[in-house]
Order: sequence, then structure tokens, then C-alpha cells
Amino acid sequence: MLRSSLAALAVVASLGFAQAQTPKPDPENTVILETKDGPVTIRLRPDLAPKHVTQIKTLVKRGFYDGIVFHRVIDGFMAQTGDPTGTGTGKSDLPNLPAEFTPTPYKVGSLGMARSQSPDSANSQFFICYEGCGSLTGQYTLFGEVVSGMDAVRKIKKGSSSNNGQVSGPDKIVRMRMQADAK
Repeated sequence: MLRSSLAALAVVASLGFAQAQTPKPDPENTVILETKDGPVTIRLRPDLAPKHVTQIKTLVKRGFYDGIVFHRVIDGFMAQTGDPTGTGTGKSDLPNLPAEFTPTPYKVGSLGMARSQSPDSANSQFFICYEGCGSLTGQYTLFGEVVSGMDAVRKIKKGSSSNNGQVSGPDKIVRMRMQADAK
């Protein structure tokens, strides 16, 4: 009897701990990215990358990402977007950002800022990890994570492995908006 009571208490305590560890939804730091295959809900992480989150939010509110293609998509690795030219070299009119690297590991659904060889060159391009992104930890600024809709991300048209993931006839972001502004 005592053993069952202790086991039940342990389960209740662990549920309470799990709830305490799950952050409450924050509409001001939640992005809805619409794809042809459905919505992707993204939790922004200003605790990890405040400058990058601020820039992403500014661009989302401007409608910058609406209609932008996923120009580089490597199966089993990541899907990259955010280049208004669709070539992999474009950016917004906002200034480039200084790196905000963190030891927080990349995992399935992590969002990171793409950049050139300079660590301080992130601007508008970002990627969503499928798998195999652990080596990017501490090398690229991690600024968010997919909380739902990873199935839609996995359906984004993949590029050719012989061409570094460049996509012919790429899928587009239908629309991106802040959850707080969603109508």
C-alpha cells in the first residue's frame, strides 16, 4: 500500500515538474509559417538570441518572408529560406547581425540563422533542421524551434544532393505572421 502511494506521488510530482519545464505559449514570440502543406508553429528564443529574434520579428511584421522560396533543402539535414533573390546570396535591407552563438544543441526542428563565412553576417536567411544539425551548435545562431507542424516542414521540396541542395521549382513560404497579430 505504501509502495503504491509513493509511486503515485512520484508520478504526480513528475507531471508537475514536466509542466513547470514546458514554457507557456507567448504569442509575441510565436511565429506561424504557412506552407502549402500546412502551418508550422515556431517558438522564438529571445533568451538565446535577442538581436536575431528582434530582426526576425521585424521582418515577419513587414511581410518580408511572404512568398520567399526554400532555395536550399537537403534531405536529412535542413531547409533554408529567407533570401528574397532565391539564389542563396540575398538579404533584407536591415543590417547584418553579430553572432549570438550558444551551447544549446541543435536538434530536429531547431531554427538557425544562415550566414556567410563571417560569423557576423546573418541577416534574413534561416534554416529549419531535419536531423544531423548537431555540428552547427556554437557555429550558427540558434533562435527558435518548431513546436508543431514538422510534418509540413518534412514535405518541403528537396534539392539535388549533387547541387548542394539547390531546389528547382522550389516551394515557397505562403505567409509568415506573429501569432499575436494573427487574424
